[in-house]
Amino acid sequence: MKHQILMKLKVTPGLKIFAILFLSVFPLSAQVKYNTQNLKPSKEWIDQKFSMFIHFGLYSVYGGVYQGNPVKLGYSEQIQSFAGIFSDWYGETANEFNPVKWNPDSVVALAKAAGMKSIIFTSKHHDGFCMYHSAYTDFNIVDATPYSKDLMKELADACRRGGIGFGVYYSLIDWHYPHAYPISSHNADPLTDEHYEFNLEQVEEIMTNYGDISEIWFDMGSLTPSQSKGLYELVNRLQPGCMISGRLGNDYVDFAVMADNEYPDYKMGITWQTAASMFDETWGYRSWQVRGDVQEKIQEKISSLIKVISRGGNYLLNIGPRGDGSIVEYEKEVLHGIGDWISKNSEAIYGVKANPFHTSFDWGDVTTNNDNIYAFVSKQPSSSIIELSGFSGEVKNVELLSTGKPLSFTQKGDRLEIQTDEDAQSSKTSNITGKITGSANEFGMGSVTGSVTPVIKVSFVNGFTVKPSAIITNGKLTTVNSSPVFGHSSLNYYAGYKSLIGYDWSFKTRKNNITPKISFTESEVGRSLSLEIEGIVQTLTLQPRGQKKMAAPKGSVLWSKLYRKPGRGVFGNLEEEGIDYIYFDQLSADENSSWNEVADFNYGETYTERISPRQSIVFLQQIESDRDQTVAVKLGSGNGVYILLNGSYITAHLSPERLKYQEEIVLLPLKKGVNQLVVKYYNGYEKELSYSITPLDEWVIYENRLTPQKLQRKEYHSLSLIANDPDSYVSPLRLNNIIIEL
Repeated sequence: MKHQILMKLKVTPGLKIFAILFLSVFPLSAQVKYNTQNLKPSKEWIDQKFSMFIHFGLYSVYGGVYQGNPVKLGYSEQIQSFAGIFSDWYGETANEFNPVKWNPDSVVALAKAAGMKSIIFTSKHHDGFCMYHSAYTDFNIVDATPYSKDLMKELADACRRGGIGFGVYYSLIDWHYPHAYPISSHNADPLTDEHYEFNLEQVEEIMTNYGDISEIWFDMGSLTPSQSKGLYELVNRLQPGCMISGRLGNDYVDFAVMADNEYPDYKMGITWQTAASMFDETWGYRSWQVRGDVQEKIQEKISSLIKVISRGGNYLLNIGPRGDGSIVEYEKEVLHGIGDWISKNSEAIYGVKANPFHTSFDWGDVTTNNDNIYAFVSKQPSSSIIELSGFSGEVKNVELLSTGKPLSFTQKGDRLEIQTDEDAQSSKTSNITGKITGSANEFGMGSVTGSVTPVIKVSFVNGFTVKPSAIITNGKLTTVNSSPVFGHSSLNYYAGYKSLIGYDWSFKTRKNNITPKISFTESEVGRSLSLEIEGIVQTLTLQPRGQKKMAAPKGSVLWSKLYRKPGRGVFGNLEEEGIDYIYFDQLSADENSSWNEVADFNYGETYTERISPRQSIVFLQQIESDRDQTVAVKLGSGNGVYILLNGSYITAHLSPERLKYQEEIVLLPLKKGVNQLVVKYYNGYEKELSYSITPLDEWVIYENRLTPQKLQRKEYHSLSLIANDPDSYVSPLRLNNIIIEL
């Protein structure tokens, strides 16, 4: 089953985006076509999978040391901030910056040896020092240092000679620019009008003077929507094919960027990337960094690469050169080790699609391409048998990808058992921990220390399809029994979060014709949405028709204990997600627990507290129900809210309009017994936060009917729901109260 939806997206008035969402075994995977000269993202960008990040700048001279002492607080590329270095003292460091050991062609050769397809270079970091010849400040490598050459241009030219892509990192904050906000603890400062114009000028010269730029990696700051729009349109005008990172903010995004070193454990239906440092502690060079075993680091980064590409993303791995321009030998060894592994398994890496299965496997991850399945075996089953199930198709051949060695297999319907090696239990010859079977040489990986992930290729006679994780048979499609599709919204770095952008269902019915009926609450009235059923799209605007009053049986629900604690981290960081029940009896004995029971809380009252921007409050409400049933609550929130029920995601949203207070009805599908509603109230921009919790005794449901539709004769059918007019293709859907009856 393969079909398409053409969906028009609005980022802002005047900027139209056309998104082609290819719905195959994993619906709503993003291919976005922009109304510019080129298609974005290009197939080349999507297929590259693995790239090099380089953090290199004035901070590299320090190497994480100031006045003879290691600076252990913060990233080393931010040493000016964390070591408290006066701006004039820091600026004088430029007199010492002479990276004579920098060899751009060698750097490109290293990237290619590692299997990387592009290089993203720090044109300017937070310190404001430009690694290129800027006409708008003399605080740059040409005018301020003994090196006196445009180092970034040298690298851009070397990338073109080497046949790989070149992109730039650009910090939206600037600690050197006199009209910018001063150094703060959070790096999410707003831009003054003067600073914004300065950024426009610098981005224009980068986009004009350095040839084709594959992507621009904006970072930090807290821009207004109009500022994000202006930079986005500038880049699109000058280089229509240049991919723009989501950290530009306000959901102006060509590709979403996860938090630093973040590896999502869910599938996403958008174009995305994870940026990773060689060590979590720093991105810039740190002379005193404990580097550890090379082979362990190789396997760590191979595992991270697999996590990213098996979920449909691109992996951007960083190196931090020394102040003299030389590359740390340890980092060279790690990249060469990764490259050796990739060279044997490249077929499973480049140009592949994400894991199409609706579940992960205990033994590892999966990618697919050209009707083949590639199994990355990161954990050896004790039985030496790899099991794969949930597909339709006749298996033709199974082999170890790196050597072509055939592996024995048995297929029984949709279940495949692969015998990795008949001698696995008796073999003692390998010094590789975590091998799937036999010796390392048997698997074509040589004799190395540490773990290397083998890849198994499964080929089919006439391709394969993946069966749905669940097939609905009662004709009632809810958000609970759907397969949700996620994006990643980012108004700024601290406001990044997992945004739900669509729902997909598979269903069985004996009907030849259906007339779907969609129900919703007053919170969804006026929303425009698209439903795709068997390749046919229906669009509708939800109207307040077919009104029905609803109520929970009297006495069947008790809103019992309420707890609260301070929120932590970025908006999207909610540690209770995935935990179906929190035992407060156990937490009460834990001195480190920050949960406190709330006494005398007035439901229905709006509370206002003084709270700093980028801070949040988390509530946990226990709800006792004497049956399985749906109840309603009205939640009032400030800029953003993140809602879980029994550890499962309900909805999350953070308004680009920076609303000070908003209310919404949320339907809660309770189970019999004790339920836990977790709500994170987030203050993105204000000096105070307002919130409320109002359980509803009664609420109104509206019902609209769609156009009748004929169904083909097949085992099961598909239905997908997306917004018809989202602000951006990562904007949250906010249709969590929808129910569709067939």
